[in-house]
Amino acid sequence: MRWSGQMIGERDASALPGLETVEGLVRSVKTPEFAGMTFHEVAARSALNHVPGASAMPFDWTVNPYRGCSHACSYCLSPDTPVLCGDGRHRPIGELSVGDEVVGTSQQGAYRRYVKTEVRAAWTTRKRAYRVSLADGTELVASGDHRFLTERGWKHVIGAMSGAGRRPFLTMSHRLQGFGLRDARTIADGDLLSAEFRLGYLTGMIRGDGMIFHGRYSDATRVRDIHRFRLALVDDEALTRTRTFLEHEGVPTRTRPFVAASDTRRSMSALHTARSADVARIEELVEIPTQPSVGWLCGFLSGIFDAEGSFSRGILRICNKDRQIIAITTHALTALEVPHVVEPARPNGVITVRVVGGLPSHERFFTSVAPAITRKLDILGTAVKTAADLRVASIEDLGVEIDMVDITTGTGDFIAGGVVSHNCFARNTHTYLDLDAGRDFDEQIVVKVNVAEVLRRELAAPSWRRESVALGTNTDPYQRAEGRYRLMPEIIDALASSGTPFSMLTKGTLLRRDLPLLTEARSSVPVSISMSIAMPDERLRQTLEAGAPTFEARLQTVRAAADAGFAVTVFLMPIVPHLTDSVAVLDDALARIAASGARRVVFGALHLRPGAREWFWQWLEREHPELVPAYRGLYPRASVYAPAGYRTWLAARVRPMLRRHRLAGGAEEEVETRPSRPGPVRMTKTPVADRLF
Repeated sequence: MRWSGQMIGERDASALPGLETVEGLVRSVKTPEFAGMTFHEVAARSALNHVPGASAMPFDWTVNPYRGCSHACSYCLSPDTPVLCGDGRHRPIGELSVGDEVVGTSQQGAYRRYVKTEVRAAWTTRKRAYRVSLADGTELVASGDHRFLTERGWKHVIGAMSGAGRRPFLTMSHRLQGFGLRDARTIADGDLLSAEFRLGYLTGMIRGDGMIFHGRYSDATRVRDIHRFRLALVDDEALTRTRTFLEHEGVPTRTRPFVAASDTRRSMSALHTARSADVARIEELVEIPTQPSVGWLCGFLSGIFDAEGSFSRGILRICNKDRQIIAITTHALTALEVPHVVEPARPNGVITVRVVGGLPSHERFFTSVAPAITRKLDILGTAVKTAADLRVASIEDLGVEIDMVDITTGTGDFIAGGVVSHNCFARNTHTYLDLDAGRDFDEQIVVKVNVAEVLRRELAAPSWRRESVALGTNTDPYQRAEGRYRLMPEIIDALASSGTPFSMLTKGTLLRRDLPLLTEARSSVPVSISMSIAMPDERLRQTLEAGAPTFEARLQTVRAAADAGFAVTVFLMPIVPHLTDSVAVLDDALARIAASGARRVVFGALHLRPGAREWFWQWLEREHPELVPAYRGLYPRASVYAPAGYRTWLAARVRPMLRRHRLAGGAEEEVETRPSRPGPVRMTKTPVADRLF
């Protein structure tokens, strides 16, 4: 383990097995009051951390008395940002989970190339949103702290040339690296089930590679009419999709082996039916409409590519002898604005339609039509060359804070919105100690027991310029461990007595213990405080988030902070549909929040993120089986967010209550949640329950 670079001290035989001989480890502690958690006490060499200029963090200096936390998080991109996955398909970053394979990059010789990597951590919160628009039409919504790769290295979305906000940042002269996703429309599961897409796919697939036979057979006893349909393919993915789509249209088929594997070829299976009514129905389904819709055209291109297309060595082509097939292929590509050329017919009559424009055009094709065959989507090993016009056209402050999601990957980056995107640091810092970024970050807590002593020494140095220091940026300083170690009082005193302004981010009610110190500190330096609250129903809290402080306990913390002169914003999140969204529950919660002295409220509906989503469904089926049908309607398949209709309904219900209780604020997607008091720019953390779901 690489602990020696940041700690000194005596070793202790009580350390966990495998850590006893680590230089600098004081001891490792397990106690009944913190079941499932281990504290590794260390004597730190430094306390004041200077954030590197290349970092995506919106501050220059931090103090983190703890490493690891049961509710720490960092974040960067809008949840609907498409991320290129290892199977060649794009998925919203908000749906990714630890262990998923995505595409990152790796320097190989003279080129940076696309490689497969794994998601090691994924988390979310709320941050101010910025829209980065590129010259080719690609748009990305990110926090100002996020970094993208340009031809001149990594750049933050926003920054400054001097002062506290000094760091490399995007300007109109920069060009991002990747392929872009101009006006990309990623096919979702619901689109694949639409009638138009199904019919288009069946037409492309069956006309491209299927066989329909009509004949008459006679022998000495009778004459029989024969009607047969057969579709033989190497790839089961396309065969399965075709069979499923035919079943949607009332046409059952059977699957049987067609060609056995050999040394030179793969095995093939075939769909078939010899029922005359079914064959006639298939012929009806694959008729080309006179005015095909965009959905039908997407399905057709998907089917014809699975049947007759290929993608290898950077060339995407579709080949066929049927000039009608070629004509509808070029029409569909034109409608989807995918650049292409038609090559002259070969001597055997085969005509090739080739997509041009490099990887930007190829990815536009793949995201628009969603082929079924995974092996045809592979870009791994391809050099990162920017063929599209990815110059920064504008950077727009959207003026609101929204949910932001980030991931940590094995390569340190990933492909978001078609450009190379830097992953976040917070959980990955735990891996420097040879602890993993997932469970260990939550359960293996490193405690810098001498942090205040070291901090005082560093703040007294002549070189210290009294720049703002952010607390709670990597881990919560008022997590439960603070009740045991009491590191914050001395940290607050060290900062205030040195004339150093600071900000505080926490959801811990232990903050109340130090409010006198914070109030005193505010008389000499700027101090800002943030606090969040989860759900109001106590019985529900006990079953959904038993480890979190109660609603009343957090309200008492708000009251104490307000009485001390701090303006407080309460995050009333998540509101759980059919359980905490009634007028009675909401009105009572807002009345209590107003009475606590809060200035405003930000509210939002339940989020069901991967990992917690599966747990929540088990809980719902066990505790409230009567609500399962309603939740299937609100959160179909892998949906993370409640539908827009529900959120609109919820906002219409809550806004009059806010006015009645004289509270500012609004829905989570509408309001800006920067602190009202002076202080450094800082990351805003979501409530515990919001992150859980």
